[in-house]
Amino acid sequence: MDDPSSMFDAAFWLTSAAIFVLLMMSGFFSGSETALTAASRAKLRSRADKGDAGAETAMKVTEDSEKLIGAILLGNNVVNILSASLATALFTRMLGSGGVALATIVMTVLVLIFAEVMPKTYAISAPETVASMVARPIRWVTRLLSPIVAVVRVIVRGILSLFGLKTDPGSNMFSVRDEIAGALSIGHAAGAVHKEDRDRLLGALDLGNRTVEEIMRHRSGIEMINADLPPTEVLDQVLHSPHTRLPVYKDERENVVGVVHTKDLLRAVNKAAHEGAGLDALRNLDLMTVAMKPYFVPDTTALDEQMREFLKRRTHFALVVDEYGSLRGLITLEDILEEIVGEIADEHDTEDDQTLTPNAQGDYTVDGGMTIRDLNRQLDWTLPDDEANTVAGLVIHMAQSIPDPGQVFSFHGYRFEVVARRENRITRLRVRPLGPLRPIEE
Repeated sequence: MDDPSSMFDAAFWLTSAAIFVLLMMSGFFSGSETALTAASRAKLRSRADKGDAGAETAMKVTEDSEKLIGAILLGNNVVNILSASLATALFTRMLGSGGVALATIVMTVLVLIFAEVMPKTYAISAPETVASMVARPIRWVTRLLSPIVAVVRVIVRGILSLFGLKTDPGSNMFSVRDEIAGALSIGHAAGAVHKEDRDRLLGALDLGNRTVEEIMRHRSGIEMINADLPPTEVLDQVLHSPHTRLPVYKDERENVVGVVHTKDLLRAVNKAAHEGAGLDALRNLDLMTVAMKPYFVPDTTALDEQMREFLKRRTHFALVVDEYGSLRGLITLEDILEEIVGEIADEHDTEDDQTLTPNAQGDYTVDGGMTIRDLNRQLDWTLPDDEANTVAGLVIHMAQSIPDPGQVFSFHGYRFEVVARRENRITRLRVRPLGPLRPIEE
C-alpha cells in the first residue's frame, strides 16, 4: 500500500476539487431544469412586466422547451459521468480494485443528495424566483450546446420515426384557458378557492365555447304582443308584464315585426294624453311607430361574440333564428351575464326560485326546462350537456321517447323520475345521484 502521505498529494486535492465543482454544476443543471419547467409562464410574465429582466429571459429560454431540456440534460449527464469517472480513479488509486465499488456508493449518495434532491427541492419551492436567477447562464449554455443538441434531436426523431412515432413540439402549446381552469380546480379542491368564485371565472372562460342556442329562452316561453290588438289592451299587457322589452308580431308569432320598450310606449302614451283628448288619443296610438326594429342573431353565435355585439350596438335584446330563418327564441345581455355571475333576480321576476334543496330521500325536484349547465353549477354535478341543453331534453334523448309521469331512468350515474308532463313537454322531474351524496358548499 502506498504511503498515506503520498496519496494526499496535489493530484488528490485537485481531483477532489474537480469532483466538488462538477457536483455543484450537476446541482445547478438539476435545479434549473426543475425551475424552468415548473415555473408558471403567467407568473413569469407578471414579474417581467414589473421590470424583472431574469423573468423576461426565462420566458424566452422556455419558448423552445425541446432545445432547453436537451441542453440541460446534455450538460447534466456530462458533469455526472465525468465526476463519477474522477471519483473512480481517485478511489482506485487509494484502495486498489476495491475502490470501484466504494466510488459507486459514495458518488451515488453525493449525486442523489447534493446534485438531485436538494437543488430540485429548493427549485420546486420557488420555481419563478429560481428560474429568474438561472435563466441567463442557462441561455448561454443552450447557445453553446445548441449544435450538439441539434444533432441529438435529429438522431432521436430519426429513431422514433422508425417506430412510426412523430414528435410535434407545437402540439402542446401553452393554453391560457386550460392553465387557469386547472388552477381553479386544484384551488377549489384544496379549499383555497370558493365554489362561487370558481364558477364565475370558469363561466367567463366558457363564453367562447358556448352558443346562443344553449342559453336562449325558447320561443314557447316568449311573451309577445299582437300588433293588431287595440292600444288599450297593449298598454294593459305591457303594464302587467315583468319584462321591459316585448317582441311585436303580426298575423303569426313567427312574423316578428318589432320590439317595444316599456319606456318608449309610456312616453308615447304620455305624449298622446297631453296632445289629444284623453282616451280618444290613446285609442288612435299606432304601436308600430313606437316599436324598434327587431335584431336577429343566428343560434350558432358564440356567447362572447354576442356579448361584444350587444355592447357595440348598445342594445340588450336579440331574437334568435335558425339556419332557415325560423324563430328559435330570444337572448338578452342579462342571460349572458348570468352565465358568469349566476342567476340575477329582481323584484319584478315572477319565475319560481330555482334554488334546489333535497328531500328526505336525497331527490332534487327540478323544472324540466332548467338547463343542465345551471343544474351542474348549483349542485356541482357532472351531467353531460353535449346532446341536450335542458334536463328534460337529456331525459328524452336518453329514453328515445317522451316518458310518462312516474317513469324512472338511470344513466350517467344519476336517477331521473318524471313527475309531471304537459302535452309533449316534461315539466317537472326528481333527480338524485346514484352514489353517495356530496354536501353542497355554501
